[in-house]
Amino acid sequence: MIIPHEKLDKETLYNLIESYVLREGTDYGEQEVSIESKVAQVTQQLKKGDAMVFFSELHESVTIISKAEFIALQADPEYQASFND
Repeated sequence: MIIPHEKLDKETLYNLIESYVLREGTDYGEQEVSIESKVAQVTQQLKKGDAMVFFSELHESVTIISKAEFIALQADPEYQASFND
């Protein structure tokens, strides 16, 4: 289920993004990128619709996923089967 990021409390959204950024451990190359910068990048992705806040009923968890990940998830027969159980 997609949760509109605009509906989340600002502090809750920031904490979710920060947790996502810290968990992902993305490689930004030789130059170190601050957590604040990474949070700002993810915030922009959410605003542009390139990323979304996703609640997994199956796993009872919330995370941030890319639009491409969400499309792939919708096409996954195993994911679809979880709604028919």
